[in-house]
Amino acid sequence: MKQPVATHNAPDAPFLSQAIISNGVIYVSGQIHNRPDGSLAEGSVAEKLDQIVQNIIEILKAADATVNDIVKVVIYVTNLSQMPELNEAYLTYFKEPFPVREAVCVKALPLGASIEISVVAAK
Repeated sequence: MKQPVATHNAPDAPFLSQAIISNGVIYVSGQIHNRPDGSLAEGSVAEKLDQIVQNIIEILKAADATVNDIVKVVIYVTNLSQMPELNEAYLTYFKEPFPVREAVCVKALPLGASIEISVVAAK
């Protein structure tokens, strides 16, 4: 059985669930660095990552979970040169044992974003 998760404290996208819970596992849709009102947050990689993580935190909160429940992270970037700064900022949100992680370089992301992150969490 699938249970949708939704909150007004994170951006919404047409035709997408913010997250789905299935068998105790929370699958969070890819989050870019946009605010709940839909406007794109600009600034450094760390500032963009902060907006993305805040979106994820709000979605997980709506699913009665936290970042400590994240078991997998997938990061999409439009430029691999962003990875050193992203890795540094990443450590402020995730502690050992770290979630498993993938980083994928893509040509483009929605709304002109440069970073997108999806996560899987288990309660």
